[in-house]
Amino acid sequence: MEFYQCVAAAEAILFAAGEPVSVDRIALALDQSTADAEEVLTALAARLESENSGLRLIRLNDKAQLCTRGDYAACIRVALETRKAPALSQAALEVLAIVAYRQPVTRAYIEQVRGVDSAYTVSSLAEKGFLEEAGRLEVPGRPVLFKTTEQFLRVFGLSSLADLTPLPEEGADGQLQLPNMELEQAAEGQLKLAGAESEQVTEAEVVPEESEA
Repeated sequence: MEFYQCVAAAEAILFAAGEPVSVDRIALALDQSTADAEEVLTALAARLESENSGLRLIRLNDKAQLCTRGDYAACIRVALETRKAPALSQAALEVLAIVAYRQPVTRAYIEQVRGVDSAYTVSSLAEKGFLEEAGRLEVPGRPVLFKTTEQFLRVFGLSSLADLTPLPEEGADGQLQLPNMELEQAAEGQLKLAGAESEQVTEAEVVPEESEA
């Protein structure tokens, strides 16, 4: 295929998928190398931007996905007769901040930092797709470890965890110097800023209103 055809084909693949697709899978479908597929996706993203399209291409680690622009979320909700998903609660943001900057972590660690029982919030965030299990800690009882998901990256407008804003007060060795609670408050503030303008919708994200985490 010609390059422009590959760009169109990649757009068709992502539109049909309605979920993140790995670059390797796109490369296989286009019969190209991973490097060439990356160029195709870069061209697709640039074209959508230059055309002021209602869609945009986002990257989630080694995957790509099409989503709508946040500017048109209100129009989409009216047309599809859906309600805006409720904002994450303060407790949910606190838990996400702890996990995002310290992962993988156990629920006991989250509760140690927050000073309150976090079982419901962790469970709720897992049900919503923000957290997932990441194995078990090799200690007596083998508690479950949690990490953030691609859903977390997408909602907060991040391509990977490397895009998380560095927290203040890092020492020369890269270790965080603030007490745990101050650290998590700073991290929570960064997540609020990241998520403030990231309202975007994918094919699989038409959700009814529900209680906050």
